[in-house]
Amino acid sequence: MRLLHTSDWHLGRSFHRENLHEAQRAFLDHLVAVVAERQVDAVLVAGDVYDRALPGLEAVALFDDALHRLAALGVPTVFISGNHDSARRLGVGAGLIERAGIHLRTDPAGVGTPVLLADGHGPVAVYGLPYLEPLLVREGFGLARGGHAAVLGAALAQVRADLAGRPAGTRSVVLAHAFVTGGAPSDSERDIAVGGVAAVPAELFDGIDYVALGHLHGAQTLAPHLRYSGSPLAYSFSEARQRKSTWLVDLAADGSVTAERIDCPVPRELARLRGRLADLLADPAHEVHEQSWVQATLTDPGRPAEPMERLRRRFPHTLQLLFEPEDRPAGDSASYAARVRGRSELEVAEGFVRHVRPGVELAGAERDWLREGFEQVRLDRARTDQGDPGAHR
Repeated sequence: MRLLHTSDWHLGRSFHRENLHEAQRAFLDHLVAVVAERQVDAVLVAGDVYDRALPGLEAVALFDDALHRLAALGVPTVFISGNHDSARRLGVGAGLIERAGIHLRTDPAGVGTPVLLADGHGPVAVYGLPYLEPLLVREGFGLARGGHAAVLGAALAQVRADLAGRPAGTRSVVLAHAFVTGGAPSDSERDIAVGGVAAVPAELFDGIDYVALGHLHGAQTLAPHLRYSGSPLAYSFSEARQRKSTWLVDLAADGSVTAERIDCPVPRELARLRGRLADLLADPAHEVHEQSWVQATLTDPGRPAEPMERLRRRFPHTLQLLFEPEDRPAGDSASYAARVRGRSELEVAEGFVRHVRPGVELAGAERDWLREGFEQVRLDRARTDQGDPGAHR
């Protein structure tokens, strides 16, 4: 069975205020063409269809058009909701849409109910695991406590229980939206950590023939059966060196996997330039970047006059300007964003407390209160995204 694995479309997202609507449309045109030309048997979309819980009309229209075109090809398509999506809104009409071969898996209660496909070698059970926010789904999985690993483990236990009752030789496919240990993040993913580490161990997926992962924006292979497709477009300059693609996966009769990367259309190259302003404007080596989207980091000892205007005379698509003077004292060169990168929200807050209360560490009840505050805010935001009328305003 031939599967096309994609994820993290983020329809409606911009790139440093550059509208990506046409670029996203071009990707969807490309996706439909690949499905037709490469004789794809099923499409897997592993979450973050939209960039926000309340997408704009242009984004909704793009998604609607994609659904119609995929349905017209007669190729089954399985979507799961990601942490950027509103699961309830994305899942509206799922029962009716399923008649057209479009399967929207957004309800955690349905993780053990697969989409059943078949080829000449027998059945394939495709399980869609939507993004599982621990604070919202623990109770439904019978858990009193636990984070991402616990709720995902409980979901996969339901998957395995269902598989155990199916005919021998049934192959298994799982879609999941999660941060799996060993994956490399980018700057453009929303942090899903709360109350501890967000990463889940790859071993949770042992025994599944193919796992189509979403959330991380760089395409990567954690194991032959465990892959991120990444986002089809770059959504931050940290992705400048990433090759944007989808996975064309062939699932053999014995459940073994071979995969090929299919490159996505590139609307405009990304370039990260660094140096003194005069050098950037004069260096002939940068000619190749004159039509790229540019992030420029200036190292001049003093801030030059009108730097953005001057840069845009040569690089008209300069979008981001940073300053890191080359004579800045050692240890003082990192920006605030660089200093806090990789830290959880709780760790950033603790650092702020240490800054305003020198020599006093958070401990005991104070730290618990701060953690509970972050968890409550996250829970309220998650409930609001899902349209829960009980969410705090």
